[in-house]
Amino acid sequence: MPNCEMCGVEDVLVNAIVEGSTLQLCRRCKEFGDVIETAQESRAPQKKPHIKLPEPEEFIVEDYSLKLKDSREKLGITQKELAKKINEKESVIHKLESGHMKPNMTLAAKLEKFLGLKLIAQYMPEDKGRIDFKDKALTIGDLVKLKKKD
Repeated sequence: MPNCEMCGVEDVLVNAIVEGSTLQLCRRCKEFGDVIETAQESRAPQKKPHIKLPEPEEFIVEDYSLKLKDSREKLGITQKELAKKINEKESVIHKLESGHMKPNMTLAAKLEKFLGLKLIAQYMPEDKGRIDFKDKALTIGDLVKLKKKD
């Protein structure tokens, strides 16, 4: 076994940077530096591929422009005031309310939070529900996830 370059003890060594120098250190001395992971150490055990279950997809509701305008008017504020409160340009609010621009998810989330309405909806794609039991990548965990879903 090799010796630690700091204390001289025979031990399993790791590479570490101590005061700008790369040294091979034992378990106790590695605390004095920043450990460098080598390719051999950083290898994680390979995981089997899991069955990809369908995840809900988010989208902006169709009548977003009407909802925005109605909610803003119920609060009794102008487009300019709304824009200022959510840190956007007035022209963006105008385009959203007129339907000439569709908000991205970040902007929609800001508007939802401020106006207290729902602009983002979720869609769950259909799951075929078929399982290929001959698939070598199939794990018990995959079956548990499918069972919980039902």
